[in-house]
Amino acid sequence: MTAFTVGPLTRTDLVRYQGASGDFNPIHHDEEFARAAGMKAPLALGMLQAGFLATWATDRYGAANVRGFRVRFAAQVFPGDTVTCDGVEVRRRRAGDEDLVDLEMTCTTQDGTVAVYGWATFATDGKTA
Repeated sequence: MTAFTVGPLTRTDLVRYQGASGDFNPIHHDEEFARAAGMKAPLALGMLQAGFLATWATDRYGAANVRGFRVRFAAQVFPGDTVTCDGVEVRRRRAGDEDLVDLEMTCTTQDGTVAVYGWATFATDGKTA
């Protein structure tokens, strides 16, 4: 499966996602506020990277086939960072009348730091993506 890369992320990317999500915490757009909180710059909302992981997975298996999706935030992402989403199939199984595939995914920054870990389950037709 091919990785999905986005970036470098801009402050505008962060603000656009803030508007879409309704999370207007100034730590995600206000330089002075973010620095006062100990950040080097405003940081991306973790759900932005989780959304990138979801895009990577649904591009392969289809949004209608999602049966489970969860993430764990591991590191901060800032404007200027480039993130890459990738994953592997860890198990294929049958549950009820569906063929399922379980995935393990990561969203990493340009220096290899994992920003988000993800796990997903999709219904499949029994073929690989």
